[in-house]
Amino acid sequence: MPEGHTLHRLADELTATFGGRVVRMGSPQGRFADSAALVDGQVLVGAEAWGKHLFVEFPDERFVHVHLGLYGHFDVHAGVTEVPAAIGQVRLRLVAADRDWHAYADLRGATTCELVTRAERDAVVARSGPDPLREDADPALAWERIRRSKAPIAGLLMDQSVVGGIGNVYRAELLFRHRIDPFRPGNTLRRGQWQAMWDDLVVLMQDGVRTGRIDTVRPEHMPEAMGRPPRKDDHGGEVYVYRRNGQPCHVCGTLIRTVELQGRNLFWCAHCQRRFRSRALQSTATP
Repeated sequence: MPEGHTLHRLADELTATFGGRVVRMGSPQGRFADSAALVDGQVLVGAEAWGKHLFVEFPDERFVHVHLGLYGHFDVHAGVTEVPAAIGQVRLRLVAADRDWHAYADLRGATTCELVTRAERDAVVARSGPDPLREDADPALAWERIRRSKAPIAGLLMDQSVVGGIGNVYRAELLFRHRIDPFRPGNTLRRGQWQAMWDDLVVLMQDGVRTGRIDTVRPEHMPEAMGRPPRKDDHGGEVYVYRRNGQPCHVCGTLIRTVELQGRNLFWCAHCQRRFRSRALQSTATP
């Protein structure tokens, strides 16, 4: 599933390509045809992301709300000589054209594609946790939910009502970088630990927006520094634990482990991310 940095890159690309232009909107597949007709031929105001949600704004406070889900793609093609016929199951197509310039964008496979009002857009945002890529994000809102929950921190980080935009890669990598046991209850985390994780996440995700990939490995653990081959994976980027099960940890050499947690594969190093035991349990343990 695309993570938050992908949605922010997409919002920027849509705004740069179509913002302020009159666009034609259609639904070659037909499932979005009625809603597309309501904004067809209007100016696209701009696009923004909130966590894993994308909102494309049109006049009169109408928004196309998109959630890509596991299989969605929203591909933007700018500066083409002509707009080709739609191929496959295109749910939504945007087209803009000047005399010698054309652009189009095709949405396929999305979980959500709907035309919503300002109030409906705001309701989606209200259900979402703070997004590390937004300047108005407040990490204290996420902290309030984390500190009151006994759920594993690895599960809480994937809960979009706690933090908006974190996916499986950022979740696993953030926990490793801060040596946090993925199964540690949220309410045992210290405020300072959470703030350090949030600050790190902001930097990592901003890098993801800039480069279009997720790189979480520090300079001393990069391939050229360690004399190891670069990672080969369709997700790209240099990582510590994500999808590296059975491979040696870049830091300690312990084999990376994986287990399913809440329906998603979790990756961690059992040595670098030692099992958490609360002081209360330690004090009552038998000598």
